Amino acid sequence: MGDVNNNDLDFVEILDDEDVSEDESKEDQSVNKSNNKEKDNNKKENLSEEEKKKVVKREVFSWIRLLAIAVAVALCINYLILFNGYVPSGSMYPTIEADGSQGARIIAFRLSYLFEEPKRGDIIIFKYPDDPRENYVKRVIGLPGETVEIIEGKVYISKDGEKLEDPLYEPYLYEIPLGSYGPYTVPEDSYFVMGDNRNNSWDSRKWVNTFVPEENLIGKALFQYYPSIHNLLKKNNE
Repeated sequence: MGDVNNNDLDFVEILDDEDVSEDESKEDQSVNKSNNKEKDNNKKENLSEEEKKKVVKREVFSWIRLLAIAVAVALCINYLILFNGYVPSGSMYPTIEADGSQGARIIAFRLSYLFEEPKRGDIIIFKYPDDPRENYVKRVIGLPGETVEIIEGKVYISKDGEKLEDPLYEPYLYEIPLGSYGPYTVPEDSYFVMGDNRNNSWDSRKWVNTFVPEENLIGKALFQYYPSIHNLLKKNNE
């Protein structure tokens, strides 16, 4: 019962050899795996550096693209939709409140007269008829086909010989206007304009080219944003 069979010993010895070989192979495999991992890590490090460069490039191009889009949109808005205007004088005071040497800043809508004509009382931005390189802002007083006459500061509007108002109601004026001018008969597709600070306004009464042609219109004033903020459309109807 206590004897050990040689076959059993052989079998045990064989098992021991196999275990050793398995351990060695496992060690080899683990070494190979660690080497492979190191290689993979090195590759990943190399790839990550390249990827980082690509990401940076993508970010830079992305910001450039966004900036280009923003500039394009701003230019489109400024030149096709809105007009950002500077008013250096007080000729439209108190409606547009210019601040001494700082002037005033206003926004006008370029598309206002795309589908409708200017109305009496509208504050418009336009190219100065005597020098189209300059932009002016005034209030529409006389419409196409009307006759405008100013008698002792009061404005009388007539069409086909009949007076439309007697005289024109102008609550927006800074002070009582002085002087008599006209009569002026407004041509078709043109407008007679004056400033709200009438005694200190260079307008249709004094220009060589009295009227503002329709093609000179830039837009309708919407609001002032400097030095104060207020709605110019509301002041049109006051």
